[in-house]
Amino acid sequence: MNAGSPDSPRLKPVLLACMACLSTGFFVSPLSGASPSAAGVEDGGGGQTGTAVAVPASSSELPASLWQDNARVRKVLEPASDFSKAEPFEVMQGGAGTQTTNTDRNAYSQETSTLGFEHLQTFKLGNALFNKMWVASPSSTQASDGLGPFYNARSCQSCHIKDGRGQLPVAGEKTASLLIQLKNDLDGHWGPDPIYGGQFHASAVPGVRAEGQVQITTEPLTRVFSDGTRHELQKPVYTLVEYAYGELHADTRLSPRMATAMPGLGMLEAIAADDVLAYADPDDADGDGISGRPNWQIRDDGQRVLGRFAHKAAMSTVREQNVHAMFSDMGLSSSGNSMSNPHGDCMPAQKVCESLAHGEQERLGKGEAPDEVVDLITFYTRNLALPARRDVDDPEVLKGKELFYNSGCQGCHVPKHVTARDAAQKELQFQLIWPYTDLLLHDMGEDLADNAAEAEANGREWRTAPLWGIGLAQTVNPNTSFLHDGRARTLLDAVLWHGGEAQASLDSVLDMNQDERSALVSFLESL
Repeated sequence: MNAGSPDSPRLKPVLLACMACLSTGFFVSPLSGASPSAAGVEDGGGGQTGTAVAVPASSSELPASLWQDNARVRKVLEPASDFSKAEPFEVMQGGAGTQTTNTDRNAYSQETSTLGFEHLQTFKLGNALFNKMWVASPSSTQASDGLGPFYNARSCQSCHIKDGRGQLPVAGEKTASLLIQLKNDLDGHWGPDPIYGGQFHASAVPGVRAEGQVQITTEPLTRVFSDGTRHELQKPVYTLVEYAYGELHADTRLSPRMATAMPGLGMLEAIAADDVLAYADPDDADGDGISGRPNWQIRDDGQRVLGRFAHKAAMSTVREQNVHAMFSDMGLSSSGNSMSNPHGDCMPAQKVCESLAHGEQERLGKGEAPDEVVDLITFYTRNLALPARRDVDDPEVLKGKELFYNSGCQGCHVPKHVTARDAAQKELQFQLIWPYTDLLLHDMGEDLADNAAEAEANGREWRTAPLWGIGLAQTVNPNTSFLHDGRARTLLDAVLWHGGEAQASLDSVLDMNQDERSALVSFLESL
């Protein structure tokens, strides 16, 4: 019996607690004619796995090492050059598992449509745990305690609202899905604040004072288009107040982070590391002004692994991202050494933590969130499907797509990838996907800088955010906003905050007239 099996005796207390909240969900069938293999890609052995796609023969714009053993895959991955019509399979942005049934508030909450029945059960159990509200210890619900002592949210869903992006707090609200990470290089390398740790928490369990609160004010910043139109942006200013355990260290930097949307994470994980690294150009050898470079995570076992998740690509896998979020956001320990403190992000200076009960129970496994629980949540977050694109043949959308390319946006927001043949999960293998990201770090300019390092990312660098699904972000959560800290109220705002390596693209957008700007936004809204 697998440790993560629903029949595992170590899981039964957890499953009994969450079964009552399982919903019937949706069984989504793949689009008629879609194949689990990469749409339009023929494998290296000549076996046909889809319909051949007519694309330009030239591969000059692709990295030389990218799928160098398979000319057909390289042809499929060629950047678009004909903007009079949609590309084949473009509507299925998440591969064959794209969901085609929901474009409402549940658009991000559907399972990969190619999952088999057995996997559907695992997905639904993971969904229940993703939505579960954790409580403080000790508690009669022993499979659900271990929260805190300090936390930002009580469930994964509280940050990732409807499996989508978070939202900024309104006046008087505590921060939940906007997190404030704390960065300090006091001892010569970047680490946590010596008093408050790696993250500032606006909530705490009963009997414990929260670390403090966050105040957000804004300052105006104006962009001016070539036609004279003025567009006002709002630059956020973050202030920590009501400190409960002393002053923040004078050199600690604040790095605000908005919770990201969840669909498609498994597909991003399934892209071969060599394919991501093929797009890296740290010294800008091709002279295009774009010098993407990878970030790397040093894991508990000492391995240095390519990062691809979180705003600075500091996490290497969906599971690593999950356990770090559960630890930092909810104070839940897990089996890994670096996440094993049952008091979460408590620091030695916060003496109150030493006397508190925790939720670790040997009979359930190591950590307040044992491996079986983490595995189920990881399966769920790995298999949330992308919604199908809309209006891909609309002339306005196609015009916007051409403007996107002509402005050089695809230099970082790489439209297409094909996942690895040997990806760990069958449904994620050899898929043509359209995430619009290279998963690399780029200097985004001073306006977006947090001036703090994370792993090998510096204070001006951010991972290229995937754009797939972004057109439904405010349908899923009408209160959400964009960029790493939610400062962009609209998609056009997000574009106008670009700088650094994207300065040339920003300048191109500022030269657009009103009709062109509308077309560009229409394209983004179709993703």
